[in-house]
Amino acid sequence: MKKMLSLAAMFAALSYAAPASAALNLSGDAGVRLRNESLSGTTVTPAQRDTNDLLWQYRVRLNAAADLGDGYYFKAMATQENAGGGWVTVSANAQADYNLQVSNFYFGRQTADNGYAMGRLPLNAFNNPIFDLTLVPFMPLENPVANASMDRVYGLNYNTKFLSGNLRGTLVVLDNASANNTGAEGDGKLNDGYAIHLAYTDKIGDVTIEPQFIRAITSGDLAGAYTNVTPWTTGANITVPAGDVKLGFSGFYTHAKNSTVSNVGTRVGDVNYSGYEFRVKAEYGNLLCFWDYNRTTDKTPGNVASGALDNKYTNNFVWASYKIPVHKSATGSFTIQPTLRYLTNKVEGTATNVNKQRLRTELWATVTF
Repeated sequence: MKKMLSLAAMFAALSYAAPASAALNLSGDAGVRLRNESLSGTTVTPAQRDTNDLLWQYRVRLNAAADLGDGYYFKAMATQENAGGGWVTVSANAQADYNLQVSNFYFGRQTADNGYAMGRLPLNAFNNPIFDLTLVPFMPLENPVANASMDRVYGLNYNTKFLSGNLRGTLVVLDNASANNTGAEGDGKLNDGYAIHLAYTDKIGDVTIEPQFIRAITSGDLAGAYTNVTPWTTGANITVPAGDVKLGFSGFYTHAKNSTVSNVGTRVGDVNYSGYEFRVKAEYGNLLCFWDYNRTTDKTPGNVASGALDNKYTNNFVWASYKIPVHKSATGSFTIQPTLRYLTNKVEGTATNVNKQRLRTELWATVTF
């Protein structure tokens, strides 16, 4: 708690800096969440199935933004880094400190026609499934990048007007490896892992389209179960207004096929997997619902994740939430949000079979300021 108060005090002091300094605007949110979690399925043990896990959780996020003039800016967010999405579960020591850390920060310049940013960039992965499928191809559902990976990545971004839309490109640093050249495809002299993300946003009438492409340009620890791989992912997000309802459709495909080595230099074999993910989303006022479907096939010989030669992963995820406004003013808001999250996970393989479901019912109480 002392660290949290110290960081908040620092932000506040900076916001009242001398007129010659850039004004620092402070905002954020704080929330408490009650979650009940239950498991079912043929591969869930009786002990797991009979346990309803009730969790009390809390989160604080502080945002800082500075306008430096002439289009130059700085932004940052601080939250608890060692927790999924910044949410901390009350444990035996209910008075444990909430350690605020700089989760993302970036600075750059934005004009009417183009701009750039560098630093620890936010991804908005909750609304863009391409990152989940690329980074977690065997279980890309339930927003793992937004939660487990804290929704940010280190890199350099550039955007510009192109034709009638906006073209964006981001160079991402995946890892900092100092090992010598290995037998992994794409390793070469660079050693470090890099990826490029390209996206283009345009409108056709009232319909917004956003085709995207991600490619690992050097081998990196990118795909969860494997290291030193160079996958690529492509697809698009489409948003369609339908009266008071906003509909969203997403479809992405990922593939990796190259030789790889383990962290100790032993050649694992030819990584060979491919998968796709579809999302259908509907927003109506404060109601948000979406359904994700994923199917990934892993044919890597001697699969290091499970020992199988041929695994088929089939996953479904449903999210439904409704924000109930309690208070809203020019300086902030207070909302209550019941949320349902339902995940199914099925794995069929030579040596691995999984069939389980997880239901999470949650109640959020959040203030923004």
